[in-house]
Amino acid sequence: MPSKKNLFDGGVLILDKPSGFTSHDAVSKVRKLFDTPQVGHTGTLDPSATGVLPILVGRAVKASEYLSAHDKRYAAAFRLGFVSDTGDLDGEVRATGAPLPPPEKVIAAVAAMRGARMQTPPMTSAVKVDGKRLLDYARAGKTVEVPPRPIEIYEIAAAHAGAGDYTLSLHVSKGTYVRTVVTELGQALGCGAVMTSLCRTECGNFTREGAVTFEALEQMTMEARYAALFPVERAFADLPALTLPPFFATLCHNGCEIYQKKIGAHFEIGTRLRLLDAGGFFGVGEVRDTPDGSAVKMVKLLRV
Repeated sequence: MPSKKNLFDGGVLILDKPSGFTSHDAVSKVRKLFDTPQVGHTGTLDPSATGVLPILVGRAVKASEYLSAHDKRYAAAFRLGFVSDTGDLDGEVRATGAPLPPPEKVIAAVAAMRGARMQTPPMTSAVKVDGKRLLDYARAGKTVEVPPRPIEIYEIAAAHAGAGDYTLSLHVSKGTYVRTVVTELGQALGCGAVMTSLCRTECGNFTREGAVTFEALEQMTMEARYAALFPVERAFADLPALTLPPFFATLCHNGCEIYQKKIGAHFEIGTRLRLLDAGGFFGVGEVRDTPDGSAVKMVKLLRV
């Protein structure tokens, strides 16, 4: 049985979410399996979507606001000739009757979607307007004006799967809705399109390799469940590391700014850092400009 210290240190569980579960459902189930209320998630997945859902357990929940901004990769599928009020098969789907373009035109149109663009989140999303989720407005039969947000599609490619069906692979920025990408594609082609499946294969530094299912977790002992957690530092592996000597580490722990010239560091202003001391990773810092020179300031303490 893990100690109370292990419980509060916690870590990141990479759940292979099954279809039919909301992200909130997943958090509730993990709370029971780990017997702790300290559980949260990053990066909401639609109920019908599957794949990588990072779940924060124990003290790791303090890192949630810093993990939701990660890029993500998806494997999806879509069907031409149909439209849906939700962009996928969960909504009211109807055929458009429009002729379908040839595969080469579809594949070219998909490739043209790469790059930065503005995207309006769907009304059936968890995005909040005036403190309320769009999904809740939709359930109440209300619509609200939703401002478009900047997103970026780093990589996107499609392959013909027969008739009007295609597979789709994407690497996208935070806040990108794949079903909206599919809807916009259908509009560009003039025949309509609906997303038929969605699987998140990567979220930041976490992939589907190493992800666990609910079934596997239920078969584990409590000790094995905690052993399945990744250390929270893994979530920040893309940040440069800064190891502080004991004296400066103590100052940093206490919220003091650490001037780069005093520790021989030369990071650019605005750089986010993994902060380490003799005991390993303890927090996230940021390089800031001050009247006395650039300094490292801790922005989130993740280990006491």
